[in-house]
Amino acid sequence: MSEELHPVAIRFLAYIRLEKRYSEHTFSAYQQDLTQFFTFLQSTYGDVPLTGITHSHVRTWLAWLMEHSNVAKTVNRKISSLKSFFKYALRHGEVSMTPMTKVTAPKIGKRLPGFIDEKGMRALEDNHSMRRGEEKEPVFTDSLEGRTHQLIFELLYNTGIRLSELISLKERHIDAGNLSIKVLGKGNKERIIPISPHLMEEINTYRAVCRKELAEYDQEVLLVNPKSGRKLYPKYVYNVVRDYLTRYEITTINRKSPHILRHTFATHLTNNGADLNAVKELLGHSSLASTQVYTSNSIEKLKAAFKKAHPKG
Repeated sequence: MSEELHPVAIRFLAYIRLEKRYSEHTFSAYQQDLTQFFTFLQSTYGDVPLTGITHSHVRTWLAWLMEHSNVAKTVNRKISSLKSFFKYALRHGEVSMTPMTKVTAPKIGKRLPGFIDEKGMRALEDNHSMRRGEEKEPVFTDSLEGRTHQLIFELLYNTGIRLSELISLKERHIDAGNLSIKVLGKGNKERIIPISPHLMEEINTYRAVCRKELAEYDQEVLLVNPKSGRKLYPKYVYNVVRDYLTRYEITTINRKSPHILRHTFATHLTNNGADLNAVKELLGHSSLASTQVYTSNSIEKLKAAFKKAHPKG
């Protein structure tokens, strides 16, 4: 860990990694935020004891962040990191009060989650290109690489799982008898997600092809790199999703990340009348408020239909 970090911050990071068992991505974000704060504090104010940090110090840092083009969402995440840290310090008697009580987070403009329309997803499921002026060409080939790429899309869209959950899926997590998969989500919380017979068939076919074409491969995980046989890494999946969505013009949304398929899964469910609490459980959200944002997409769809079809629209 960085030498710029306060000893209490180092203990806090060890706590969230070893005891709270936060994901590596979340841990890295906390480490980056705390390192940045304490570095700023040292360079601006010199040696400030932990008990001497006030809301003015924090506000000055936040102002500096905003001046250096950090968006409100990023700043809010950093505020959250500091709140968690000082809550830990207060609980362990390192400070008598937290400076975060007088710190207000900047407002974030409402932005609906981007998603792919059902026509675009049908094109992927039917395995043909949507590009105009061309005959329908296969999107995914029958090679192991093509099957890997197709299964990535089908799992992300048909289950709504996160990228980290996808690459961590184990073969033993697949329950063929009950047509379901077990997913290990944030905070190591397990949830069961039902899958269709079609997706189960695709999984079985994929594993059979792996056994046939790969002399050696990681048989513990579900998805493997078609060339090395090893567990997939996040950048691989990210590049696959971005490449297909761009090359075959599946969507006009700028940010073509794997998470868009999670948004698409949730939006299509709510658009078709799924119970919001059921969607919450499928997504692994801890709060219903996180799921309710998808109802906004449904409302926007209704507004568009009204405007298009109603004489007074």
